[in-house]
Amino acid sequence: MTTAPDAPGTAARPPLLDAHLVAARGAFHLDVALRVRAGEVVALLGPNGAGKTTALRALAGLHPLAAGHLTLGGVDLDRPDRRAWTPPERRPVGVVFQDYLLFPHLSARDNVAFGPRRRGAGRRAARALADAWLARVGLAGHAGRRPRQLSGGQAQRVALARALAVDPTLLLLDEPLAALDARTRLDTRAELHRHLDAHPGATVLVTHDPLDALTLADRLVVVEGGRVVQEGDAADVTARPRTDYVARLVGLNLHRGHADGRRVQVGGLTLTAADAVAGAAFVAFPPAAVALHPAPLDGAAGNVWPATVAGVGRHGDNLRVQLDGPLPAAADLSPAAAARLRPTPGRRVWAAVEAADVRAYPVGATRGR
Repeated sequence: MTTAPDAPGTAARPPLLDAHLVAARGAFHLDVALRVRAGEVVALLGPNGAGKTTALRALAGLHPLAAGHLTLGGVDLDRPDRRAWTPPERRPVGVVFQDYLLFPHLSARDNVAFGPRRRGAGRRAARALADAWLARVGLAGHAGRRPRQLSGGQAQRVALARALAVDPTLLLLDEPLAALDARTRLDTRAELHRHLDAHPGATVLVTHDPLDALTLADRLVVVEGGRVVQEGDAADVTARPRTDYVARLVGLNLHRGHADGRRVQVGGLTLTAADAVAGAAFVAFPPAAVALHPAPLDGAAGNVWPATVAGVGRHGDNLRVQLDGPLPAAADLSPAAAARLRPTPGRRVWAAVEAADVRAYPVGATRGR
């Protein structure tokens, strides 16, 4: 999904969602700032236990804040210091849960009509609105079916229609594609993209799947240990990871060192990078850029170091080799290259990467450009 360039003055306008989510669940503490503009989709990414679901529950009103604030459309929905609190059923928020949570005893039509009915619409008007939404998500012929009579993709679309039928200012999606098989996921992702693109409110997508985030979101917010560790558009986050989790997510080797121009000291090695940086810096390079050799390279200079094969596994059509040594890294080998090298665990090899494939960038704030 892409966002049109801001019109003059747009950046100065307040976001539709302005939240500082401070909450606790047992020993876990969440402290996440989140701002989303009208029409924008923001993906919350992070490993299991990072705080994504706690953040979503706080936004939905299912987990009260201990501090901070949650303001939507200029209205405080949760602000402990002012004792402002709006219960979930009175918030202009629609939620699509990971398991959809459709009412099993209700038809698709009545599931979608449930929200409008709770908000005061008459039965006939609510069911007419539900039929219109089911038609919009391609399920006009399934209105009378109950959840058990629907496929996973159909149930996901009913759940989306139910969330959108209340005209939410904020739409929350909790791993909306996780329960689908690979083929259904592909088709449903494209359908979901279309509906999110048309949604005028703010959208927060919680996911652990980088493809869902990159396909559906305008901006990524990466959370680890209850804190934001990186934020920015997809191009910046994928090109400049700032934690090991993000690097693994986007498939890059990541190390931190000290730069003087294009030379970066990383541990006991000096790497030459494509970028000139001064001071504390990250260096990142893809596994596909790492070449492995059985012996030292004659006359080789630059980014070459000894390594030990720690593990080997399949990665698409290639083999991914995990390397230990002065610069731990992953390297991708084609089947032909692997047959020549025979990278069994414990084998000593030499790794090399061209300077042009090594990106260097300053260690700094977590926010993207």
